[in-house]
Amino acid sequence: MPNFISEHQIEQALVQRLQHRHGFDVLNCHTVNAKDLNDGSNRARKRDVILVDRVRDVALRLNPDIPPEAIENALEKLCEQRQAMSLIAANQEIYGLLCDGIPVTFDNAQGQSQQGRVRLLDFNVPSNNRYLVVTQLWIKGRRGFCRPDVLLYVNGIPLVLIALKNSTVALRNAYDDNLTNFKAEIPQLFLTNAFCVLSNAVETKVGSITAQWQHYFNWLRVDDEKQQIDRTAIRAQGTSLESVIEGLLPQQKLLDYVENFVLYDKDTQKIIAQNYQFIGVNRAYGVFFKRQELAGKLGVFWHTQGSDKDFSMIFYVRKIFRKQTGNFTFVVVTDRDDLDSQIYHNFLHTRTVSETEAAQPKNSKEMRKFLAQNKRIVFTLIQKFHWNKDREYPELSARNTIIVILAKVHCSQYQSLMANMCKGLPKANYLAFTDVPLLGRERKANAWFGSYVSEYNFQQSIDDGATVPLFYRKRVPAVLIQKEGLSERLRQNLENEGLDEAQQTGLEQRLTKAAKIIRRDERLEKIARDIVNHFPRRGYLGKGLCRYRSINSPP
Repeated sequence: MPNFISEHQIEQALVQRLQHRHGFDVLNCHTVNAKDLNDGSNRARKRDVILVDRVRDVALRLNPDIPPEAIENALEKLCEQRQAMSLIAANQEIYGLLCDGIPVTFDNAQGQSQQGRVRLLDFNVPSNNRYLVVTQLWIKGRRGFCRPDVLLYVNGIPLVLIALKNSTVALRNAYDDNLTNFKAEIPQLFLTNAFCVLSNAVETKVGSITAQWQHYFNWLRVDDEKQQIDRTAIRAQGTSLESVIEGLLPQQKLLDYVENFVLYDKDTQKIIAQNYQFIGVNRAYGVFFKRQELAGKLGVFWHTQGSDKDFSMIFYVRKIFRKQTGNFTFVVVTDRDDLDSQIYHNFLHTRTVSETEAAQPKNSKEMRKFLAQNKRIVFTLIQKFHWNKDREYPELSARNTIIVILAKVHCSQYQSLMANMCKGLPKANYLAFTDVPLLGRERKANAWFGSYVSEYNFQQSIDDGATVPLFYRKRVPAVLIQKEGLSERLRQNLENEGLDEAQQTGLEQRLTKAAKIIRRDERLEKIARDIVNHFPRRGYLGKGLCRYRSINSPP
């Protein structure tokens, strides 16, 4: 453990670094009397958290073509209390206003009614904004006054809450005592909040306003997802907050994160990108600019199981839609109906795409139709690219604004289907997502997609505390290696979708035979006996997962 580090020391170190390294102004609003309005914030009321005069100054500068009266109307809309709305609904509504501007109607110089949007943040030119660290701000709540440790403002709008504890106090207390109390007492502070930071120097976590404690996450890497983390040194020196300051709070990173790495799932949960997602998606986004020189090979995005790759895809797609001009269409390809449905609904539930903008083609003919209609996102199965091997696969679209995202990389299983897809979309760009390293035959994926664009492996996930260690022990090898060649035959069968009725019947019969081999009583009895005999006698070693492979494949 480090020597004792007080909240005040952590706060001062944080403020000084943001001020001297990252261009934040500093405002200490401490007053002895909590009711004293003379605290330097220029607020009209103590319950107010938005610094309206600062918002107005920036809004007038960022919107020179909009009359001051319309800007005042926009500020009134921003500052509405929204008491009839739930906290998450109000936060989502204001987030939309911050990202897209506040809609206003006004008369132009010719006296004609005109519509416009008042921008409050300049996401494209970070230096056009004003950044402010506010400390010791008394805020009137429902029953009394609260004083958050540190608030980060951009253009007079509080976007980040930072709650601090002494280094000897468990970080969980910052969540249970500070954050939970603030949400109950001063909910107005969270209407514009992008994310929260909790720190006692020894440990620092980041989370959204809807996240439970167990969903707050570490932020230990600044720019490189492969950066080696020395947790022992971080805890001993009390430097955990430094990674958040350098990796998330610099002006450009902060604005990028607020604009492109915040989601609302089913309008009930606010999801923000984790450290590895922020770095990985931005790396993939950077490669997107090189798509022509890379001949459309956008790379392989390898993040381990349980790393929320669906949301990584969504962050990636949303950022391209938002930041890039062009008539882009994304084709999201999977190999299972359930996975296709899962990804499709995640895109819908986060409002990344609407039902009218999305499509799920039944076959190549429908695929061609949807691509011609310039659908924003098309969801399909790799099996839909099956074609008679005696005929050349037809071109579906010659557009170079199509981005194919393969959600599962199994190119050794689907080589002919992949070849068909590339023939059908010859000028498309290809990005692959996988949760396992590409070894042996799987390296063929690199030929299709290029090299790794992002890597976040299982060991890194363990190091970050997001995954518990997993230990594998092979059991009953005699059972595992039965029926040589079965695995390869099943892979071949996967490519036979789309056959006529008689051929499909033959396929079903072959798969039925395979299933009988896998599920025969003798085999299941041997597995069950091994589990019953082994597990209770192994001693307490944590949780266990019994996974007996159903086909012949290496562990």
